[in-house]
Amino acid sequence: MKYFENYENLDSDMQGVVEQLIKFNAPPLETLDFANARATPTFKNAVEEMGSNSTTTRAANVVMPAMPEPVEKVLHIRIPTRDGEVLARVYYPGDDRNLPVIVYFHGGGWVIANLDVYESSCRALCNAAEAIVVSVNYRQAPEAKFPAAVNDAYDATQWVLQNASEIGGDASRVAIAGESAGGNMATVTCIQAKDKGGLMPVAQLLVYPVTDTSMSQPSYAENQDTIPLHTSMMPWFMKYYLEDESDKTNKYVAPLHADDLSGLPPAIVITAEFDPLRDEGEQYAKKLADSGVSVKFQRFEGVVHEFFGLAGAVSKAADAVEFAADGLKEVFELKRKGRTV
Repeated sequence: MKYFENYENLDSDMQGVVEQLIKFNAPPLETLDFANARATPTFKNAVEEMGSNSTTTRAANVVMPAMPEPVEKVLHIRIPTRDGEVLARVYYPGDDRNLPVIVYFHGGGWVIANLDVYESSCRALCNAAEAIVVSVNYRQAPEAKFPAAVNDAYDATQWVLQNASEIGGDASRVAIAGESAGGNMATVTCIQAKDKGGLMPVAQLLVYPVTDTSMSQPSYAENQDTIPLHTSMMPWFMKYYLEDESDKTNKYVAPLHADDLSGLPPAIVITAEFDPLRDEGEQYAKKLADSGVSVKFQRFEGVVHEFFGLAGAVSKAADAVEFAADGLKEVFELKRKGRTV
């Protein structure tokens, strides 16, 4: 079995999930077309396999992962947008009304993945932050190239900010969150709200966000064979996502290129040690802070891209969810008291 260069430096529980993903023996994503790429296995599949009752799993004496977490209830709603409507999956931590809300965007490079793949992240955040989580099924490329996804993200967020009470939420306490490409859309939504004079979320949670398109940071050179995301996958995603090369420096694609980030909401930024996106996420956190935005930042060592959704299987994932939830709850509580960060 072929492992990547930094495999031995992973935390042991992270190694277990990565090893199972490797065992699926899927072709490299960047060698497939987008339709077949959408069928490749994910960490979610790896954890499900580890938690199965197969003879192999029992013989290996693997500790069974405890995920996804149960929540009080799950509903589905349709959110109107400028181009039609998007479906959203809504997670509730309890029956109380006037709860804070997190508008969430899943990862997958704007091309692959879906609400199911990232369900564990939403459930964990729902419980840990004691908030309603609205997971938005935005349009994906290449069927809908840039700016379709960011338009959906902006429109859906504005709708939630205006109609939070309809889903039991408190409109004065609506945050935005996302992982990877979803993290990109979360912060780009905030930039658009600033540019357009729209309603602004009270906080932004950015988990290993895409913030640049240069792919020139040291973390790209260091993670050329890392699983599940390695360097050569990013040009593949960009090929499908962007209509034109000139879009690569558009601030709604690469927010690190934005001239002015002042006035954006407080940010919680999380990166992973063995991730091509590590450095651009950290550069973005610094640029936000230099622009006067309140930033809570943490790099999690010994883990790879997509670790955040593994809170029931990887200890650092549980730590990351707690870090994220604590940051969000602090903002929610200040807003509840009529104060600002």
